Amino acid sequence: MSPESIFQLHLVLGYVAWLLCFSVYVWPRLKSMEPFEAQRAIATLHSFRFFGLAFILPGIVSPDLPASFATFAAYGDLATGVLAILALLTARIRPLFWLFVVAFNLMGAIDIIVDYYHAIRADLPARAWEFGSMYAIPIIYVPVLMITHFTAFYLLLRRQPTMARALVSDAIKS
Repeated sequence: MSPESIFQLHLVLGYVAWLLCFSVYVWPRLKSMEPFEAQRAIATLHSFRFFGLAFILPGIVSPDLPASFATFAAYGDLATGVLAILALLTARIRPLFWLFVVAFNLMGAIDIIVDYYHAIRADLPARAWEFGSMYAIPIIYVPVLMITHFTAFYLLLRRQPTMARALVSDAIKS
């Protein structure tokens, strides 16, 4: 099996495994939570995105890893992680919290989509060894990040029960 096929299989299986885990263990809990608490849990996971800076750390990835991928991935992750941390730090100031929740989810989802684009353009699936020790990031970590971005958007857009909308409206006014 070619390195490209193995990488693509790993990526697909990463999504499958996380979707199975998420549907059984995480999704039931998140949808039973208040929207604020659910978003705070998602923000906590994404606050670790600073780890993506390792894509530009010498000795961690191959020096041949294309800068078009590595630099954008590293700084996109850093920006997403900082926005998630800001959401957590502003939890008591609800309008700011919600602003940062939207910001980190938009930034993070766009980052991952553009990273996939850069990886395909640079033919990284065929050169997966260039990820070095960071190989686990696109295979294990990125699928759960993307799944939680879609979950966060769903939770932001779903209709809230009338009582919950009234409570949210009252909280925003105060």
